[in-house]
Amino acid sequence: MGRPDKSKAKKSGIRRLFTWKKLLGTFFVCCLIAVGALYVVYLMVPVPTANAEATMQSNIYKYSNGKILARTGKINREIVGLEKIPRQVQQAFVAAENKSFYKDNGVDIKGTVRAAWSTVTGKGKQGGSTITQQYVKNFYLSQDQTATRKLKEMVIALKVDQQTAKNDILAGYMNTSYYGRSAYGVQAAARAYYGVDADKLTTAQGAYLASLLQAPNQYDWTSASPTGRKLVEERWNYVLDNMVEMEWLSPSERAGMKFPVPQKPRPAPGMEGQTGYIVEAANQELVRRGVSEEDIKAGGWTITLTIDEEKQKDLVKAVDEELEARLDRKGNPKHATVQAGATSVDPKTGGVVALYGGVGATEHWMSNATRRDYQPASTFKPIVLASAVDNHSVTQDGRKIGLGTVYDGTSKRKVVGSDIPFAPENEDDRDHGSVTVQTATNKSINSVYAQMIVDVGTDKVKKTALDLGMKDGQDFGETPAMSLGTMGASTLDMAGVYATLDNHGKRVTPTLVKAAAHKDRTVEPADPIGDQVISREAADTTTKAMMGVVQNGSGTRAAGDYQAAGKTGTSENNRSAWFVGYTPELVTAVGLFGEDPKGDQVTLTNTINPGRANGGRTPARIWGDYTTRALDGGSDARFDLKTDSFVPVDPTWEPTDPATEPTTEAPETEAPTTTPPPTTPTTPSTPPTTTPATTPPRTSQTPSTTPPKPPTSPTRKPTDEPSPPPSIEPPDGATPGRGGQRTSDTPPLPQ
Repeated sequence: MGRPDKSKAKKSGIRRLFTWKKLLGTFFVCCLIAVGALYVVYLMVPVPTANAEATMQSNIYKYSNGKILARTGKINREIVGLEKIPRQVQQAFVAAENKSFYKDNGVDIKGTVRAAWSTVTGKGKQGGSTITQQYVKNFYLSQDQTATRKLKEMVIALKVDQQTAKNDILAGYMNTSYYGRSAYGVQAAARAYYGVDADKLTTAQGAYLASLLQAPNQYDWTSASPTGRKLVEERWNYVLDNMVEMEWLSPSERAGMKFPVPQKPRPAPGMEGQTGYIVEAANQELVRRGVSEEDIKAGGWTITLTIDEEKQKDLVKAVDEELEARLDRKGNPKHATVQAGATSVDPKTGGVVALYGGVGATEHWMSNATRRDYQPASTFKPIVLASAVDNHSVTQDGRKIGLGTVYDGTSKRKVVGSDIPFAPENEDDRDHGSVTVQTATNKSINSVYAQMIVDVGTDKVKKTALDLGMKDGQDFGETPAMSLGTMGASTLDMAGVYATLDNHGKRVTPTLVKAAAHKDRTVEPADPIGDQVISREAADTTTKAMMGVVQNGSGTRAAGDYQAAGKTGTSENNRSAWFVGYTPELVTAVGLFGEDPKGDQVTLTNTINPGRANGGRTPARIWGDYTTRALDGGSDARFDLKTDSFVPVDPTWEPTDPATEPTTEAPETEAPTTTPPPTTPTTPSTPPTTTPATTPPRTSQTPSTTPPKPPTSPTRKPTDEPSPPPSIEPPDGATPGRGGQRTSDTPPLPQ
């Protein structure tokens, strides 16, 4: 007899242990246990009362002194019954979210399993919730994405479906959902996106609002990226196609529908004037600190701002008197293109004490204080100087760069040492001869700073700029043209950069929110004072240079009964004009921007005044007016600078003859009223070597024997801008003995 087959015996034993009857029995037992557990959960989980978000509390915004600036929240939500919502609009929401809504019991098991499987397998998150479940989440629960919350949602949805009519559930869903633009509920959304009440919505508009619920911020047409627009349009078509499938919309009606582009955002009532700008800036800061937009919109926050009520009024008055009183926005199309923005910061605390976003948040919603789509122009030049001192940089011929370093100020002089050719034109194509860095800063001489940024290294200057607080380094472009401020920046950004210089090189990050509290959480206050990002010597040397701009340079209209440092800036094609400056107690950035009704950038030339709208004119006057008010008429505070004590002078004296100077507009650069005492520069009084040793440099003349090139008639590049007419008024703020030469701020860049 053969030996028994052990493998067959083993398999037979396993089969006896795992028979189909046993497996089936085990399955049914598990099902019974699961059903029993769900039934217990069903009995134990009650339908709760409405959550706080469902009733939309207000947010309260306060000045730094505790006085209420604004309340938001309630006016952006109004409950409406289904009788006030067109039938096809109701059906659009059902077609978008839950085609089986009228037939299901509040839970879609297949959809939930499908969504869970998609998430587990890495195919992305999918919505598996019914309208009833989403209503339960909005009205009774939180937005937390947890298994416990999901289980509660399903159980409560079953109970709500049994206890509540389908129409009431649909109405609750449409009234509690968030649509973006601070709009909760279909009535607020109809007003926010189409300027009509819910009962006036068309089917196409209703389909768009229903589409929004999947991603409110991403799908807002006016602010969406190209990808976002494509996605929401696809979603809109999906909704309408479902309506045709459900026979709620005829194919012919569907074929005739066009995508209903919504109107531009308009702030809710109560956001007039500067309030809307301040509230929006505060909300943006809260988002950066980790508070979701949905949590902010849900309300219930008490937000204390750093805004000083009196200084805020001072800033508005300064703009009104120095700019708005001189404009006829309704009667003059050119005047209507002028936009103003400003940010004022306390350099010791980093708090934003005043902010000006434009003519009013209900007239011009985009804040001119925080927008970054205009160039800061020559207000960037102090960053180049700060980087030079911080990096102990030297000129092409090895001389250390400081305020007394002599450069060649010849217009259209080609930079030396750069692989990228650049030969910037000075204002009015004016040659300045051999000048110190101090004079080049006072007069904002482009050719000097273009060479300086090459001497320092564009990569090092970019790093210094980012360390000081500028944003979006990808927008810089590491070329010599960067010295002219060709990147984008906001007044908030520039105020932070200059506040860091005022704070002796310790990083200041402007903050608008002092405290934010909610019944469920608080937001920890930010620490706006950071680390030492550049040396004190670099910061203080730059401050000293900019003091000369206010005392004897292009920023004299900003002078007052206080010690101040600052810099003017006028961008390419005169699309923006700036003055950014500070006293020991206050830092303020003022910008003017040319913008047509379509939102495109346009020139400021021949708008505020004949000719170019230079940074040393209206922006400097606004700055000076505001600073005088904010400091109660003046201040005895003085800069505590740790740098060289002497004031460098040029190796040659360039006399100013007002009769030979251009007078197309008020001067930004003015000669000193008295001759400064002679001093000895710390560097040789010869221009830097700018060509190989075998070729004589362009500025090899001896300053003491060869006078600088005399001023010539302006020969600007042809542009599409009209030639500025001669000025018929004396220069504002001019005094006897001061010259009338124009600024050396940024001209159109060479092509």
